[in-house]
Parts: sequence; C-alpha cells; structure tokens
Amino acid sequence: MARPFHHPAEADMTLDGVLHALSDGTRRSIVAKLVATGGLNCGQSCDDLPASTISHHHRILRDSGLIRSERRGVAVFNSVRTDELDRRFPGLVANILAAESRSPRP
Repeated sequence: MARPFHHPAEADMTLDGVLHALSDGTRRSIVAKLVATGGLNCGQSCDDLPASTISHHHRILRDSGLIRSERRGVAVFNSVRTDELDRRFPGLVANILAAESRSPRP
C-alpha cells in the first residue's frame, strides 16, 4: 500500500511556506492550471517535465498547504486548497496568480 500524503492543517500553513512554494515559476504555473481546471493529475499539470521533477514540485506545493493530493487508482489527483488558503491568507493566491498573468514572459 502507498504511503498517505501529508497535508498540513490550515492553522499550520505559513506565509513563508506559501510564498516559498509560489516563488518558482513552474509551481506558479501548476497552481494556475489547478485553479483553472478544478484539479488535475500530476502529469496533466506539467507534462513536459521528468516524473521526479513533477513529484518534487508537487511535494513542495503539498507541504506548504497549497494543494491537496489524493490517489485515484494509479494516478494522483491534485487540487488547490482555495477555501482554506483564502481563510488563512485572504486573496493572496489569487493576487499572485493575477500578477503573474500580467507579467511579461522572458
């Protein structure tokens, strides 16, 4: 049996942890895709990366409290913990994603 995922409690989410997780462009892109779709499996959220890199990014997002992961057969479905994040840090994630969408791409 696979190990269960660790998801921090809402009270344990920290601003530093969330900002660290969102400081990486790949992770911001993953979160934006998850918000836009309501959730995706790992491969769908960033299919152009090696599996180990995808797992690494999702672990950082999960450990910060940004996403919830659940096993569905052999796939792992991920979704943003929007309600909990908005209670803990009102508007933070939405504002970061909005700023990202207005930023010019290199």
